[in-house]
Amino acid sequence: MATFLMLSTLGPEGMATLRQKPERLREVNAEVEAMGARVVAQWALLGQYDFATVLECDDKTVTRVAVALGARGTLKTKTMIAVPVEEFIETIGAS
Repeated sequence: MATFLMLSTLGPEGMATLRQKPERLREVNAEVEAMGARVVAQWALLGQYDFATVLECDDKTVTRVAVALGARGTLKTKTMIAVPVEEFIETIGAS
């Protein structure tokens, strides 16, 4: 299982939904988990991105999640794999 960091930016419609129904965040997280990803942590951000979410899943699942969320048209995501530093050091040191 890999760890991913997903940064999300809400569009105007997504922001309006959030303003009217803040608990929608929990509903979306449940939908993400129903797709097979585990929501490990999540933060609301002030700045370039609106949310940072840590997910645990495989590559295919994170692809499904990112496409499904983006297809709604209410947000954009940027998803990156997160490699633990010790694992990173072992990987690059093995050459």
